[in-house]
Amino acid sequence: MFACFRTARKATLRIFVLLSFAWLAACDVTLSADANVGPQIDPDDPVQVALLVPGGSAQSTDNQLAQNFENAARLAIADLEGASIELRVYNTGGGDPTQAATVAAQAVNDGAKIIIGPLYAEAANAAGVAVASRNVNILAFSNNPSIAGGNVLVLGATFNNTANRLTRYANRQGISRYAVVHGNDLAGDVGRDAITRAVQSNGGQVVAVESYPLSQQGIFSSTNRMVSSVRNSGAQAVFTTAGAAADLPIVATALPDAGMNTENSRFIGLTRWDTVPQLLALPGLEGGLFALPDQSTQTLFENRYAATYGAQPHPLAGLAYDGIAAIGALVASGNDDALKKAALTTSQGFRGTAGVFRLLPNGLNERALAIATIEENQVVILEQAPRSFGGAGL
Repeated sequence: MFACFRTARKATLRIFVLLSFAWLAACDVTLSADANVGPQIDPDDPVQVALLVPGGSAQSTDNQLAQNFENAARLAIADLEGASIELRVYNTGGGDPTQAATVAAQAVNDGAKIIIGPLYAEAANAAGVAVASRNVNILAFSNNPSIAGGNVLVLGATFNNTANRLTRYANRQGISRYAVVHGNDLAGDVGRDAITRAVQSNGGQVVAVESYPLSQQGIFSSTNRMVSSVRNSGAQAVFTTAGAAADLPIVATALPDAGMNTENSRFIGLTRWDTVPQLLALPGLEGGLFALPDQSTQTLFENRYAATYGAQPHPLAGLAYDGIAAIGALVASGNDDALKKAALTTSQGFRGTAGVFRLLPNGLNERALAIATIEENQVVILEQAPRSFGGAGL
């Protein structure tokens, strides 16, 4: 579980979350978990921030995303009050770890006090190692928990966060017995582990775990086994890692067709179901649960970005805005230690493009999420995303 993964180069948020893992050769962690990394600054002077983006890549999607990250970062800088940021942008050649390490070191040589990015886990890990001895933190765009820690904090939404939010809500609805159904690949395994930890840490029980090959025939051949397991275990919910544009339509159709009672064992989704409109008509997902970001704040960001740049932002662009917003809020406080890890991981968190979020001392993050269901082919919000930390759902 703690081996390093590399995020896949895909253009959608769903694919980024579902297929964001590939093996790295090694994780070189050179800092202790409780090291208070970060330089002192003069908050009255402009703070130099480096933005590492996947530009200079052979993949057009990388270059498009690089521009989106820069656009969002500059939008955030324009919104700052009480803080001045000098931004320098560096290309990592897609996810090239060697180039990421080189430009991270160059950024610190150029005066950067903190680094935002890069995106891909291998590149972020390499950048973190390259500047670990330079007392500089990295706010990576990755959602990969294996690279988090030391001077690397991840901004991307994690399976752990989503699983915890859904489990806490489901527990309050009287659900305590869960079956986990996951694709038989690395992302499915990581999702399975996140669900298992969330269920157990919130007082529930995982009463069955079933996997399936990631193909239509593979799911169909596993259906009877999965349905039998759910039925015999007495599971009150089937927590699935399936993705909206991948295996979820088959899983959500095949299991009910084979006799799984979705009223007694409702589906809970680790990924968003609202990104593919056709899913809303699947009877198997009626009454199920999934999580999504604060839609009001996300819409505000998307509209502001579109008005400024003439196009809708990439689903991941808001991570760059969030990184700048967090740094700006801390610098505006006038604290010389604003960029140290202890300050970055303040428990009160920050206001981001998809709601409030906070960075955790272990390098992961916690993001406020709403709980939704599907009723009569419509997404219905059951519990709004919290607007601050300490309330229900966080």
